[in-house]
Amino acid sequence: MKRFLSALLLSILVFTAPFTLADEGMWLYNEPPKDKIKAKYGFELTQSWLDHIRLSSVRFNNGGSGSFVSADGLTFTNHHVGAACVQQLSSEGHDYIKTGFYAKTRAEEAKCPNLELNQLVGIEDVTSKVSTGVKPEMSAAEAGQAQRAAMSQIEKDCSTSTGLRCDVVTFYSGQVYNLYKYKKYTDVRLVFAPEFDIAFFGGDPDNFTYPRYDLDITFFRVYENDKPVHLDHYLKWSPTGAHENELIFVSGHPGNTGRLLTMSQLEFLRDVQYPANLQLFKRRIALLQNFSKQSEENERIAKEDLFSLQNTQKAITGYQSGLLDKSIMGTKTADEAKLHAAFKADPKHANAPDPWDELFQSMKLQRDIYPQLAYLERLRGFAGHLPQVARTLVRVAAEKPKPNAQRMREYRDSALPSLEQQLFSTEPIYKNLDTVLLADSLSDMQDALGKDNPDVQKVLNGKSPADTAKEIIASTKLDDVAVRKQLYEGGEAAIEASTDPLIMAMRAVDPSARAVRKQFDDKIDSLVRRDGAEIAKARFAQSGFNQPPDATFTLRLSYGTVTGYQENGNPIPYFTTIAGAFEHAGEHGSTPPYYLPESWTKSKAKLDLKTPLNFVSTPDIIGGNSGSPTVNKKGEVVGIIFDGNIESLPWNFAFSDVQGRAVSVDCRGIQEALRKIYGAAALANELSGSGTGAKAGAGK
Repeated sequence: MKRFLSALLLSILVFTAPFTLADEGMWLYNEPPKDKIKAKYGFELTQSWLDHIRLSSVRFNNGGSGSFVSADGLTFTNHHVGAACVQQLSSEGHDYIKTGFYAKTRAEEAKCPNLELNQLVGIEDVTSKVSTGVKPEMSAAEAGQAQRAAMSQIEKDCSTSTGLRCDVVTFYSGQVYNLYKYKKYTDVRLVFAPEFDIAFFGGDPDNFTYPRYDLDITFFRVYENDKPVHLDHYLKWSPTGAHENELIFVSGHPGNTGRLLTMSQLEFLRDVQYPANLQLFKRRIALLQNFSKQSEENERIAKEDLFSLQNTQKAITGYQSGLLDKSIMGTKTADEAKLHAAFKADPKHANAPDPWDELFQSMKLQRDIYPQLAYLERLRGFAGHLPQVARTLVRVAAEKPKPNAQRMREYRDSALPSLEQQLFSTEPIYKNLDTVLLADSLSDMQDALGKDNPDVQKVLNGKSPADTAKEIIASTKLDDVAVRKQLYEGGEAAIEASTDPLIMAMRAVDPSARAVRKQFDDKIDSLVRRDGAEIAKARFAQSGFNQPPDATFTLRLSYGTVTGYQENGNPIPYFTTIAGAFEHAGEHGSTPPYYLPESWTKSKAKLDLKTPLNFVSTPDIIGGNSGSPTVNKKGEVVGIIFDGNIESLPWNFAFSDVQGRAVSVDCRGIQEALRKIYGAAALANELSGSGTGAKAGAGK
């Protein structure tokens, strides 16, 4: 932890240095920085190159990125992105998170119960269509509703006519709207996953640090009509890997950034949302650690949730470091003041509302309603899988009868197929875990909203949070997929007649949750759209349309070079080796989390220990980029993003490549491990193009 904090302080210092030559930007595929790359690197981004990389990239619906890597539907991402499926396929006595998984034949490839992959096949500018219904005399709330209605209609029309998943994406707060058209894959099968001990070697202490020695990979295969899909676009495997100072690209789905937010929006994150999140993570991590100590099975079922919380806690601590840094915030304050002054000096804005002031007022309201919004609408007070199922059933029953344009966005027609896949998933549900999560979250809500809060009283009904959770989870039947389908198909009548305790609890708090959601939609989100768009126009007028929009979990292209950096005056090499993993384990006594799996120690003698395992580079990434392919100018895979170092975490708000680095698993380390540790020659051959992979019915 001391290393983590000292490195964060150092990263804050380096952000004050000039970085005009940095390769900043998570660029849209329909607005790539062709001129910048050509001028600096002499490389021309052709449309055919861009189309190939785009069509070879995939989004994992659980929050990560990936890519196709063979003509037969082979897809790869990080272990920590694929771990949800690996755990869902596990059971007591068959812990694939712990032991790893390898399907030696196609017949053994195991279908993930709840995984959707999206391939971006088309982009269309629909700004004018979204804006058509907005009239000058409308209030922000009315304009916001008109925009949401237009977006839902555009998506419905697109999905109906194409059969694709269609999402309208908001850029620059609301100045630009693009329609993203996705080919959707829902038959996704697990092919290979290494052991957790090597996928997350070094554990939480090494997370967001470098040097690293991780094999953070998982392979899946995409099927259609019960057969592996045939792909015309997939990324070939580089035989030589990445080299120092080489130009490389990252194609992935960064989750979100806040580089274009106003100061009042940043201050809300700094003073309200991030502290609340960090408090929650600390509480939940302690809860899951205690739960895990009670049995080996408890440890297994809580492991993925615990890892996710620890990872997010550390990431947000890093994001917060940027907002707490006076130099970063001072620069942003000065930049905003300059832009604000230019806006006010423009005669055409003489009698116009001040968008910065209106956003400031909306952030004040968001501070006021945040407890209700978090605990009731966003379910901080109702943690666990089953409460989320109950909320979905209650809401969808009320929303589906409405015209598509009048529904909450998450229940629009175009979103229902994905919602139904999630709702009717056969993934395992563990009532003992849900019980402790719900008990803790109800207690947290009672403390935050007060014992006398009407919604708290409706749920607890005079009982303790622990007793309420125990009774509700024990009695609910929502863990039965057939029951969920019956309630879903029965609509409002079935929900109103249901005596399931979780349905009853969600019915009880839904009016208050809807009320605070409406406040957020009408008085915060709608203002952010309208005023954020005005600020974006002012920025374009001042500096031109030369800065990519903040990340939105949509496909972006970043670029940079493979290069090390300096830390405390010492050079940090750009790559680590397999030998380094054994040395790192030895330095820590080969004890968890520095324990190499037995498969590795047994194979040491036959390994080429000089093989690169991980490397760092300068492309602009953030959370959501996990699993993004790292490709060279030929479009070949040289690695896969799995982390950033500590110095990269403030990239959420300000980019600098002085020390900040993206961290990848090297393609050469992957091949070495597959062939010499895991006996996965068929998989390795499929990647290298020297074989077609495991065939159905082939012998083990």
